[in-house]
Order: sequence, then C-alpha cells, then structure tokens
Amino acid sequence: MFVYSLLALALAAAPAAAIDYNAAHNVTPITGTWSSGSKAVLTGDFANPANLSFNYPKNTGVSYAFSDAGFYEVARYRFNSNGSNPTCITGVLNWHHGTFQLVDNGSIVLTPFGDGYQQIQDPCAAESNFIEDYNKTELLSQWQIFTDPVDGPKLHLFESDGTPVAPLYQVYSTANMLPTQKLRNVTAVADVSSLLALNTNTGARSWTPASAVAMVSSVFALGAASLVL
Repeated sequence: MFVYSLLALALAAAPAAAIDYNAAHNVTPITGTWSSGSKAVLTGDFANPANLSFNYPKNTGVSYAFSDAGFYEVARYRFNSNGSNPTCITGVLNWHHGTFQLVDNGSIVLTPFGDGYQQIQDPCAAESNFIEDYNKTELLSQWQIFTDPVDGPKLHLFESDGTPVAPLYQVYSTANMLPTQKLRNVTAVADVSSLLALNTNTGARSWTPASAVAMVSSVFALGAASLVL
C-alpha cells in the first residue's frame, strides 16, 4: 500500500505539459456530488465509519464528491467477476475520504485521512465475508466534464492506468459528504463477527452466486443502455 501511494504521487509529479482547462473542464466546476448509472450510490450516507457498516444501495455504482475546500469522498458498490468460475462473483463495498489536489498535468491525487474501509463478500473463499481497512492514495490520470443532453453535466474520470471510471452525473452542485476529518480510530483491531452483525442490523445483505449473477446481468443491461445514449 505504501509503495502504491508513492507511485501515485510520483506519477502525479512527473513532468508533463500543463493542462489547458478548456471547455472540456469548464462546463461546470468539478465540485459537487457525482454518481454513476441509476445514481443509487451516493456519498454522504453510504457508510457509517463509527461502526464500520454500510447502508446498502438498491443498485451497484460509484459516487464521488468534491468540495470547494479541497476535500473528497468516494463510495463504491460493485461486483467483480471470476473468469475461471463464473459463479464465484465477489461483492465489494468501499468507502474513503480525505483531501484532493488538481495537478497541473491534468491528474487528480486523492489522499485519504486514513479511516477508509471496505467489505468484501466472496461465496467461494475460505473467509466469505470480511471487513478491512482501505487507505490507498489514488491517482486519477485525467478528467473531463461534458454536457449530456438528458442528464446535464457528466464527469469522466480515468484511473492511473487509463481505465475509465463509469460516467458520473452531477446529482448535487455541492459536496454531500460526511464530516471532513478522521472519523474512526484505525489502530483498534475490529471484531469482524460483531461488525458483520452490525451490518445485518443496519440493512446490509449478503448474496449467493445465483443472486449475484442476476444483479450483474441487470447492471450490465443498464450499462449497455447508457452506452447507447
């Protein structure tokens, strides 16, 4: 994780032509709350850091929030497929927040406060459901904002290797996020069984391979429809 953070910072600092913030960036400011697809995943009420739980959205997706003061928050809910065993689909809920920097070369560096976490459910693994810390410094190699004729401002982000993040639509012009400070003590060792019980009590759910396949199929259909648009 430390090496990854150094790599992200090194890539961001690498010599490059200063970005020209033209119409592709100035359709609207990047500040605000953005969400993909059905906009079911939103920052702000996605995670409960005090007890390491999540409020499960109805659909998968990703949400980013950026504030005028330089703070960010990320919420992700996704399924990862397994090519060797299609029934072994891994579900991941991921949350982190911190500060962001718009770099002159057109990249964005996300530096976490250190209290992020994620829940991973894998029906085929020896440990099928667990929660772990997530505090990686992330590099978004580039970003652009376009105007969608139906949904308005649309933010395109690209990961450090150039992989595009799902298109994000502006839900709010302001940042919907939890308090912009460290919200939990990450030095304490969590009792995973009690944490998972808390997740169950707050509306969390687990999935079987069959239900995960059904969810992925519906998400794929929504994604295909958005590409056509």
